[in-house]
Amino acid sequence: MEHLSLIKRPIEGDLREFISLFNDSLSHTDGLLSSVLDHIKSRGGKRMRPILILLIAKNYGSVSSVTLHSAVGLELLHTASLVHDDVVDESKERRGQASVNAEYNNKVAVLVGDYVLSTALLNVSLTNNQRIIQSLAELGRTLSNGEILQLSNIQNTNFSEEVYYEVIKMKTAALFEACCEIGAMSANATDEELEKARLFGQNLGIIFQIRDDIFDYYDSTEIGKPTGNDMAEGKLTLPVLYALNTVDNPEMKEIAIKVKNGSVSQEEISRLVDFTKNNGGIEYAERKMLELRQKCMEFIDSESVSEEIRTSLTAYIDYVIQRNK
Repeated sequence: MEHLSLIKRPIEGDLREFISLFNDSLSHTDGLLSSVLDHIKSRGGKRMRPILILLIAKNYGSVSSVTLHSAVGLELLHTASLVHDDVVDESKERRGQASVNAEYNNKVAVLVGDYVLSTALLNVSLTNNQRIIQSLAELGRTLSNGEILQLSNIQNTNFSEEVYYEVIKMKTAALFEACCEIGAMSANATDEELEKARLFGQNLGIIFQIRDDIFDYYDSTEIGKPTGNDMAEGKLTLPVLYALNTVDNPEMKEIAIKVKNGSVSQEEISRLVDFTKNNGGIEYAERKMLELRQKCMEFIDSESVSEEIRTSLTAYIDYVIQRNK
């Protein structure tokens, strides 16, 4: 059975209920707003983050209305952050489709992002759970802080893995960490269980981001971004950082500095991509994913309450590692 089927098996009914609530939350009668919200819903993706919330809640008890409203709130917050990120990054595509700012304009994208964010807050308020509301609010602050750190890091001429991890812990990993924490909270998990779930989510989120970063070194229209797109946006990710720090190549380091200051050409990006692939950058990133997988499996082995949940969470990790988009 494919990974996604195994992942969803323990929560199929709960996931259908989540999707219904989520789509209802993004429905509106106003013409322009309705059109933009429909555009956002059309690129729904696989709902990996809400699935994680539901699975963790199921592991520590059961999926409740608190869990579902929490999942809708977090997914809406994530959606709003992506709409705003595309404006900041001047991105034209998201998941292979035109971004909101490209399809409409920046003003519409910012305003609709604000509307989606407010809808997230409305949904999480329906949990009547102060700790969950606080957790989601902290997530919003962390995501914004991560974006600002990433912007400031563009000016940093050091090729630091430490800063790379610091940024992704405040972006992608923070989302997965919050999914696990909020899912566990909704099932009344103990503080010790919350801490274990948080760490599992963080490790899983780092794996997710590393896999995303590896995509940037290969051609694929399915991914929804061209090769070297991260570099074109001034970002140096784990594979190239490894290559730069292990191979003394002044020419490539000079190109990497041009990536950071925004003066790099497409031809130079292609050369830096080739340099990374030829000097073990991809293999290094893949090894890091496998190291983190082992840490995730330690959580699953110790915390899973049933074989079904264990199988589902294991399939989740392997799907994240093996996905091709």
